[in-house]
Amino acid sequence: MPEWMVVKTCSYQHEAEFVKSLLEGSGLDAITNSDDCGALDPALGLVRGIAVLVRSDQIELAESILTALPGDLPPDSTSPA
Repeated sequence: MPEWMVVKTCSYQHEAEFVKSLLEGSGLDAITNSDDCGALDPALGLVRGIAVLVRSDQIELAESILTALPGDLPPDSTSPA
């Protein structure tokens, strides 16, 4: 059974699912994990976060994929002024 490691912690479920699908689309195994009382209290994700995990032998590749993403760009920064 593989060991899983946290590659990113997100505040929102949709953000964690996006990161997970990005990693899976790159050929990695990824899962999300959150302690939200069995989905009874989704707001706990804001406090505790939603972890995105990958297999330990894929952690370096996952980190390089996530750091290659452009970060904190304004939504319209690619369109001409």
